[in-house]
Amino acid sequence: MPERVLLTGATGFVGRAVVAPLRAAGVELHAVSSRDADLLDEGAARALLREVKPAIVLHCAWYVAHGTFWTAPENDTWLEASTAFARAFAEQGGRRFVGVGTCAEYADRDADDDAPWKETRAIAPATPYGRAKAALAARLAAMPVATAWARLFHMFGEGENPGRLVPSVALALLRGEEARCASGRPVRDFASTRFIGEALAALALSGVTGAANIGSGEGRAIADVVRFLGQASGRPDLIRLGALPDRPNEVPHMVADVSRLRHQVGFARPPRVEADLRALLAALR
Repeated sequence: MPERVLLTGATGFVGRAVVAPLRAAGVELHAVSSRDADLLDEGAARALLREVKPAIVLHCAWYVAHGTFWTAPENDTWLEASTAFARAFAEQGGRRFVGVGTCAEYADRDADDDAPWKETRAIAPATPYGRAKAALAARLAAMPVATAWARLFHMFGEGENPGRLVPSVALALLRGEEARCASGRPVRDFASTRFIGEALAALALSGVTGAANIGSGEGRAIADVVRFLGQASGRPDLIRLGALPDRPNEVPHMVADVSRLRHQVGFARPPRVEADLRALLAALR
């Protein structure tokens, strides 16, 4: 009999990308969004768990409104609601709870900042969003149920807010407008949500516990991603790197060490970042 999996945030930017990989794995999937159940209402959340009786929860739901989520008070609201949700799941005999975190939980600076960031890197989040996620990870680790924590790095994909880097550049180019950007010197770990969704599904269905980085494991300067979009769209003449100021105190290098994802979770699919960027451009056309 297939294992029953409850996926929250199933219509969100990340959650929607996990639906197909979980179904392909043959589980009995119950994918829910805020239209199905208000997880901020503890009674409704407990009722959902009683109704579905999942063996595994993959909890992607959170407050992620573009431009505000970094400092929003909703982060604390979701921290408390998610804690109560996981506790109720454990009380009802659930087997495995997988939460979704962020690379923003890690310390901005470390002794070797050019090296990939391991799960053992110091946790020192600089934002309310990162602090709430880190607090939830710590609370889950202390619960009487098997838990895993996915730390996501930098993503792009269909359904992304148009104000974010990749869609803002792509849409400007497709409209024949200048794509004005900062210098693009910082190096980041970019991966498509298609790739991230498959990796999350693999983690959820594995036996791995604790934190696991989810990313491509490959570093790309932001400028290189922007230039690639210019070339792939046929409008490299519209790229304007350096037209906007760099953010103050920008972290120069953020790349995931994905050894645990590859060797313990067993997810070793190549990220194919450029192919997924081309596919996104085609979809946006």
